[in-house]
Parts: sequence; structure tokens; C-alpha cells
Amino acid sequence: MFRNLRLSIFFYYFLTVATFLGILHYFLAVIQTQNIFLLAIVMLCFVTLSGIFISKLAIDPLQEHVRNLQNLSKETLHELNLPITTIMTNSHMIKKNMQDEKNLKRLSRIESACGMLQQRYNELDYMIKTQSVQEMKENFALDSLINERVQFLHAIYPHVTFELDLVKTQIFNDRIGLAKVIDNIIHNGVKYSPNSNIINIKLSDFTLHIQDYGCGMDEVELLQIFDNYYQSNENMQGFGIGLAMVKRFCDSHGIKLSFKSKPDFGTTVRLKF
Repeated sequence: MFRNLRLSIFFYYFLTVATFLGILHYFLAVIQTQNIFLLAIVMLCFVTLSGIFISKLAIDPLQEHVRNLQNLSKETLHELNLPITTIMTNSHMIKKNMQDEKNLKRLSRIESACGMLQQRYNELDYMIKTQSVQEMKENFALDSLINERVQFLHAIYPHVTFELDLVKTQIFNDRIGLAKVIDNIIHNGVKYSPNSNIINIKLSDFTLHIQDYGCGMDEVELLQIFDNYYQSNENMQGFGIGLAMVKRFCDSHGIKLSFKSKPDFGTTVRLKF
């Protein structure tokens, strides 16, 4: 598809330039016009029409391609929602009548995995909506959102102790996007704290602090953490794009993001709303 598109654009661009030079030669050499102003208007009209045609030729197939991808994503999400809901509903029903402890643990793991799938579903749905909707902000309680994310992450990291000190705080922001930001920061705190099982989370004066007691970072690493694909420890799993996404979100939603870190003492991430 794109190979043919490139060839078509090249062909029409070459044809446009050749026609432009031909018209210019005709006016100057054949007709020997002296009216430069008229010649400039004719050339400007020709160039404008050619530009519109070539841009349409280039953009329309891409718009069609993006539209098809968006429709496919929406249809896929719609199809995913039903099996996720079915698994969750039936696992809850089975759990009510089950007494065996081992089977209950297995069901809990299934529910946790299904909860993770539901979270990915919500994130994909959010990403699709942000493509078509400019404003995704709403009024919500930030302390309730933090509690919700901690409960979700505790199911994934049961060995971690989350120490919370949250003051009731109402904000107007992108709730779903902010949930992804909080998840990323806490996930990094757990990932880079192999010898510590404590994450401190404090909310007061419209400021959120998330503190871990892991390996920490020096000043050089702090300058690089927002670069795409950067990881301070290449042995860790992941793609190094989490903090770049966090930075973009905070910059676009009026949140002041800062880091305080020291090697072997941990890292504190500060979000000022």
C-alpha cells in the first residue's frame, strides 16, 4: 500500500514540476510576456492547486488506514469485554459454593489475572477515546483513586506493604490517565526495590508523594529517566517508556512532576496538582 503511495506521490510531484517549468518557459520564451504580476498569479494558482491535489493524494489513504485501525480496535475491544465479564461473573459464582482452599487460591489467581485484563481493556478504551475526544477531565476524589490503585496493585504485589497517609482531595483532571501515571510510578518503585517491601504514599496540600526504598539514582540517571527506552538497569523487564509517558501526561495536564533520589536510599516522586 505505502510503496504504491510513494510512487504515486513521486510521479505527480515530478509531473507538477515539469508542468510548472513548461508553463514558465511558455510565458517567458514563447509569448515573451512582460506582465510579471500576471505570471506570478498564474504560477501561484497552479502551485496551490497542485499542492492541494498532492496533499489529498498523500493524506486520504492514510486517513482511511487510520480509520480502519480505529474501527478494528473498537470492534476488538467490544469482543473482549464479553469474555472478561463472563469469566469474572462465573468465577464469583463458583467461589460462593467452593470450600477447598487450594481451589479458592486458584480462583483468586484467575480473578487477579482477569482484573489485569480488565485494566488493559480500560486503558485501550481510554486511548481510543482520547483520539477523538479532546477533553477527558472530570471532578473526582484523588485520595479515593489512590486507594483504588493501591488495592489493584496489592493483588499483583501481595508481598509489598503500602503505607498510606491521604488527605481528602478533590481535583479536576483526567482520571483514567492519572490512574495509569500512578500505576507506572508505583510499579517502578516496586521493580527497583528488590530488597525493600515498603512503598510510602502521602497526599496533602494537592501534592502526592510516592516514595520507595530501592536502589535509587544518581544525578546523571535523573537527567535521563524521561528519555524513551532508557532504563537505569538493563536487566529489568520492560521497555523504558513508562516515565516518558508519565512526563508527557503531567506536562499536558498541568501537573508539576519532580524526582528526589539518592543511590541505595530510594526515590521519591512528587506530583503537584
